[in-house]
Amino acid sequence: MSQKDMYEKDYYKALGVSKDATAAEIKKAFRALAKKHHPDSNENDPKAEARFKEVSEAYDVLSDEAKRKEYDEARSLFGGGGFRPPGGFGGTGGGGSSTFDINDLLRQAGGAGGAGGAGGGGLGDVFGGIFNRGGGRSRPRRGADIESSVTLSFDEALEGITLPLRLTTEAPCGVCSGTGARNGTTPRMCPTCGGAGQVNRNAGGFAFPETCRTCRGRGLVVDDPCPACSGSGHAPSTRTVQARIPAGVRNGSRIRLRGKGAPGEHGGEAGDLLVAVKVSPHPVFGRDGDNLTVTVPISFGEAALGADISVPVPDGGPVKLRLAEGTQSGRVMRVRGRGVRRKDGTRGDLLVTVEVAVPQRMSQEAKDALTAYAAATSDTDPRADLTARATAAAAHRHSARHTGPQAGDTS
Repeated sequence: MSQKDMYEKDYYKALGVSKDATAAEIKKAFRALAKKHHPDSNENDPKAEARFKEVSEAYDVLSDEAKRKEYDEARSLFGGGGFRPPGGFGGTGGGGSSTFDINDLLRQAGGAGGAGGAGGGGLGDVFGGIFNRGGGRSRPRRGADIESSVTLSFDEALEGITLPLRLTTEAPCGVCSGTGARNGTTPRMCPTCGGAGQVNRNAGGFAFPETCRTCRGRGLVVDDPCPACSGSGHAPSTRTVQARIPAGVRNGSRIRLRGKGAPGEHGGEAGDLLVAVKVSPHPVFGRDGDNLTVTVPISFGEAALGADISVPVPDGGPVKLRLAEGTQSGRVMRVRGRGVRRKDGTRGDLLVTVEVAVPQRMSQEAKDALTAYAAATSDTDPRADLTARATAAAAHRHSARHTGPQAGDTS
């Protein structure tokens, strides 16, 4: 963000507080707005995410006493109309209020050599000093987002888990503390972009911002590079972070862990860690949205006569399920509240599909009993209706082929 953008934004308005608000009032307003617009509570809502970034940016400035003072100074100097048309400098405006004398500013910028003379850095140095006291320091920059992946068991995905992730990222060089300059030297502000890291490219009457090629977007130029990082200001860093994977995560999900990414530069906030989740299949249970699925074999006798059967669940002992007489193979029964835990604390259901298991081996006694059952039910053909419907369908097709289309039939 450029300096101009900073002082043109009304951070007090963004937080809904007055310019003389206390630190406690600013903190209270930020907490309420951050909770309301947090991306975790407003998934796939770009407006909420933009509003969250806006209030975070405002709080970052107004919660810091030094930053707030600099911001207020800049707002009163530039945002409040300090620069006036020719004739308005150095005197008293029509309303009797004192106006800013640009000649004083130029003298401060140019020193003995005058504004724009060889002895000074011009307005860029003054603007840089307002927001970045200390000269060559660059503005805070947010760290980069990084990606990682984890493979969870089915049960870990259902219950959630906190696990360590070992990450290798780019971090500020430990030798030069991220400046990119050899010890004993300091980088200087980029003469091309004035420390902004961007320049405007004119194209057909329009100005498009692009990364400054001189400093490659850093805003600083290093004349004597650090031998450890070759002037980049970065070096590989390995660290371990604790990643919390929420309960109910699905296979293929991407979890965003805010602030767990690459460290920021010059006091900037860290980036985010994006974790791609793979869930291993379970030997017994499946998943259908927020519901769990399981197929349970039952005997012919249980299906025909009815029975109370035991059904396993992932998170505890089995539950009892009652089968009615004449339960058909393939019927799906629902056990409420034993599925996947949702974000609001409720749970989906367990969907139980029963299938009649045909024994591969039987004792002679069982065979005799089954033979007697077959004889007792020989007058019942379970396929009679199926055969009748198939015969009727075949007859209909045969009739249609021989009669042809009827009058008015355009098919």
